[in-house]
Amino acid sequence: MTLPEIDRDALMVILTSVLILIGGFIAAIWLFRLLKRILKKYKNPAFMRIASIIQYPFKVLVLLVALNFIRVHLQSSIIEGSNLGQLFYILFLVVITWLAISIIRAVKAVIIANYDVGIEDNLKARKIHTQIKVFERIAVVLVVFFTIAMALLSFEAIRQVGVSLLASAGIAGIIIGFAAQKSISMLLAGFQLAITQPIRLDDVVIVEGEWGKIEEITLTFVVVAIWDKRRMVVPVTYFIDTPFQNWTRQTSEILGTVFIYVDYGFPVDRLREFMTQSLSENPHWDGKVNVLQVTDCTERSMELRALASAKDSGTAWDLRVKLREDLIEFIRLNYPAYLPQNRIKMEESNS
Repeated sequence: MTLPEIDRDALMVILTSVLILIGGFIAAIWLFRLLKRILKKYKNPAFMRIASIIQYPFKVLVLLVALNFIRVHLQSSIIEGSNLGQLFYILFLVVITWLAISIIRAVKAVIIANYDVGIEDNLKARKIHTQIKVFERIAVVLVVFFTIAMALLSFEAIRQVGVSLLASAGIAGIIIGFAAQKSISMLLAGFQLAITQPIRLDDVVIVEGEWGKIEEITLTFVVVAIWDKRRMVVPVTYFIDTPFQNWTRQTSEILGTVFIYVDYGFPVDRLREFMTQSLSENPHWDGKVNVLQVTDCTERSMELRALASAKDSGTAWDLRVKLREDLIEFIRLNYPAYLPQNRIKMEESNS
C-alpha cells in the first residue's frame, strides 16, 4: 500500500468521523425538538418544564452516542489495539446519572409548582414541599451511590479485591455497622421525618428555648431560622427523641396572650369594652377570638389575661405587642389609682 493510499484512507476515516459528529449534534437538537413537539400536544405546562430541565443532559447523551460510534470506527481503522471502551463506559455512567438527577429534580419542580407556600392557608403546601424535597435528596444520594459503585466495579483490580473480601464480609459488615450506627440512625430519622412529618418547612417551632421557623430539612440535620436572623442547626434525631413545640402543626392560626396586673378595685368590664374597641382597630387581629378574664390573684393584685387570635405566629407577635401597649395606656390614663399597690397596715402602740 502506497503512502498516498494510506493518507487517503486516513482522510476518509477522519471525514467520516467528522460527519458522524455533526450528525450526532444535529440528531441531538432534532430529537429534543421532536420531544418538545410531542409534549406540547398534551398542553400541560408541567411536561414543558420537565423538557427544559432535562434538555442539556439529553443532548449530551445523544452526542456521546455519536462519539462512541466514532470511537468504534477509529479503533477498527486507525488505532487498532487501543481500548477506549473503559473511558466511554465511565462517561456514559456520568451522563446517565446527570440525566437521572435532572429528571428527579424536574419531577420535584413540577409537583411543588402546584402547591404555593406563599398563600395564607399553606399547611398542605408545606407538607408536600417537605416530603418531596426530602425524597428528592434520598433519590439523588441513591443514584450517585449506584453510579460510583458501577464505575468502581468496572475496574478489574477493584473487582478482584471485592471478590477476595467476600469471605470476610460478615465481620466487615459488623464493624461498619457499629462504626456507622449514628449515621444510619440519622438517615432513618430523616426517612421518619419525611413520612410522619412532626415538622414541615416554614413551621414555627420552639427549640432549645428559641423561637424560629424551619428553614431547611436534610437527611441528617434541620436548619431553624431564629427570629433575630441567627440559624440553629439541629440533628434530625432531635425532633424524634426530644419534646419541642410546633405552633403550626395543624394550622397556622394562633392565640396571642397578654397578661396585665391591676389592683382589686379595678373595673374589669371597662377594660373589656376598651379591648374590643382596640382590637377592632388593630390590623393584626383576625376577628375570631376576643377574651379578657381574671385568671389569678395574689396578695397584691389580680391577674388579667387577654386572648386575641391572629392568622399566624408572626402576626400574633405584633398583635400582642400592640394590644399590651393599648391596655397599659388605657389603665394609665383612666385608672392610674388601680395599678398594683403595696398595702401596709400601721398599728399604734399603747405605750
